[in-house]
Amino acid sequence: MSDNHNKSKKMPGILAQLRKVVGLNIGTIMFGILFIYMAFSAILYFTTTHIESYQVTSGPLSRNETYTGLAIREETICQAPSSGYITYYAREGSKINASGAVYGLSSTKTASSTASLTPEELSKVRSDMMSFSKGFNSSKFNSTYSFKYELKGNILQYAESENGSSAPLTSDENEDETDSNDTSDSTSENIYTGNQSICQAQSDGIILYSTDNYEGKTVNTVTAEDFDQNSYHETDLKTSDSVQAGDDVYTIITDERWSLLIPLSEKQAEKLKDRSTIRVKFLKDDMTQTGDFSIITIDGEKYGQIDFNKGLIRYASDRFLDIELVTNTVVGLKVPLTSIVTKDFYVVPSRMATTQNNETGFMLAGKSKSGKTSTTFQAVIIYASIEDTSVSKLAVETSGQETPKIYYIDKSAFKEGDAIINPDTGEKYVIGETDTLEGVYCINKGYAVFRRIEILDHNEEYAIVSKNTLYGLSRYDHIVRNADKVKEEDILY
Repeated sequence: MSDNHNKSKKMPGILAQLRKVVGLNIGTIMFGILFIYMAFSAILYFTTTHIESYQVTSGPLSRNETYTGLAIREETICQAPSSGYITYYAREGSKINASGAVYGLSSTKTASSTASLTPEELSKVRSDMMSFSKGFNSSKFNSTYSFKYELKGNILQYAESENGSSAPLTSDENEDETDSNDTSDSTSENIYTGNQSICQAQSDGIILYSTDNYEGKTVNTVTAEDFDQNSYHETDLKTSDSVQAGDDVYTIITDERWSLLIPLSEKQAEKLKDRSTIRVKFLKDDMTQTGDFSIITIDGEKYGQIDFNKGLIRYASDRFLDIELVTNTVVGLKVPLTSIVTKDFYVVPSRMATTQNNETGFMLAGKSKSGKTSTTFQAVIIYASIEDTSVSKLAVETSGQETPKIYYIDKSAFKEGDAIINPDTGEKYVIGETDTLEGVYCINKGYAVFRRIEILDHNEEYAIVSKNTLYGLSRYDHIVRNADKVKEEDILY
């Protein structure tokens, strides 16, 4: 009885102590497991090769350089022949023919005149209005007012041609000889309709209602200070107030030929020195055109001169233009140079290939246990298919067959000296000839697969490869950036 009692007294103490020990060790054990896991992960991280992937993109090798060019053109400022209020008829930035109505000048703000139009002239007016309506852009609402002025000018021109118009027109040619001599050097002449004098352009050109003190500049007279946009100032000539005789009213650009001057660094000048023509992209509207290119010196600094013979009307209102010189014309798939590897392959004529169960392969010659010759189908992966230049094109055209190809086969598929047989002709070919291909490791499926590339251009970091390479890359493929750390068929993730 006493022994059992003593045992029962000892048991609670032992269990309590055991529970205490176990309870303390649960936290320790959990911490230990976590510590071991973290240590193991750190070891794996520092001992495992880290593979960086790269998504294949499409485009040029590098961005084309952008410049701000100074526009030089042939233009003349025209003045008011007398004082009065102006009504504008020619649309700013539009072409005008010689004798076209530019503006009207009257002693009052509202010109009082009427004109009757023939059905043909009314039809032309309606046609102009329909054309404007179809091309109307709400973001450029100011063009509405320009069109209004142009339409008024056209109506006045129609009225001028009508002898029976209710708004009789007279020319200042009927004025005294003294007045005629005073305006002989002007680029416009005056036609009177009622109490309004209509000023006409004496030459074809593009109308601008502004000046900026660059109108008399030529390529030979431009200075380095003229390229400072911070000091550039443009004066708007449009006004509702009365103008005085001799005041500037409008500017007319009289020649479609124009030039853009761009400042060049020594490096840029060296890069462009051999060019006689260059393609320009205008960032204002993303339009492109080609111009004649030369390098000139202004105040000791190098400038590029680009001469155009068209396109001026789009940029007539711009003195400074942001442009991009399109010099990087090679476009394809862009890959890092560090991704490029070379690999040796067996080369086999395509005529030796056959197909079984929708797989391409070759009939490998061998011997059975009895010593008889036998063939075994060996499926292969074709890494490249290149035209066989050893066969003349004349022979191919004469035979009417497809152009023979050379297949590039992985060296693991055969051993040197293996013989393959054409099952149709019985021709025998011995494996042995090799060739090298450039390529990258594609990892779309989680393991490294060699893909052939054809390099079109390259710089210090990237290469541009063809988009149309058979068995090659496609846009958005993922490839290994550091190809030297990977072997083909390595599982990467």
